Parts: sequence; C-alpha cells; structure tokens
Amino acid sequence: MDFYCYPKCSTCQKAKKWLDDNRIAYREINIKTDHPDAETIRELVRKSGLPLKRLFNTSGMLYRSMQLSERLPKTTEEEQITLLSSDGMLVKRPILAGDSFALVGFRQQDWEKRLINS
Repeated sequence: MDFYCYPKCSTCQKAKKWLDDNRIAYREINIKTDHPDAETIRELVRKSGLPLKRLFNTSGMLYRSMQLSERLPKTTEEEQITLLSSDGMLVKRPILAGDSFALVGFRQQDWEKRLINS
C-alpha cells in the first residue's frame, strides 16, 4: 500500500503511528516532495469513490492563498486534476491507497473497518 503523507503534519503522524501499531505494511511517500501525478490523482479518485473536490486540502495555506474556494467551481475536472498534480500541498492527506481502495484523510474507524475488520 502507498501511504501519501506530509511528515510534519500531525494527522499524518497519527495515521503512521496507527499503521505501525497495527503492523500494517506500507510504502511512505512524502506528498510534498513526491506528489502524485495526474494519472495517480485520477486513480485515487476512482479508488476512493469520492468526488474530486474532496481530494483538495481546503485547510492548507496554499489552497487559501490561491483562493481556490472561489476559483474551483469555475474550473473543469481536468483543470482541477492538473492543479492537484502540480503541488502535493494542495492534496488532502494522508492518503492510503491499496489495490482496490483509497482512504483520504485519517478517520481511525474508517481505516479499522477497511484494514482490520474486513
């Protein structure tokens, strides 16, 4: 599984600790230095079942400084994918992606349901 995270993010740190505590194997990918490309973004949207807009880190400084809350409704899906793939700090994190799923954000009960109680 791929674990997209930003090491300085406290939520990512909690998710990583949870994965380690539950002995779940993963490949850590620093979303800032090795951000997902457009094809990976499309795949994460498909695997997560979420609308594309849910992959944006709406609480991030970059999102706010770019005024994306106002701009995004006027952009196409392809433009949004291009934006997300341009800078990992625009992407909501952490993301845990397996062969057939992607969990966006860390909600422990969702991760337990998918990874432990499945």
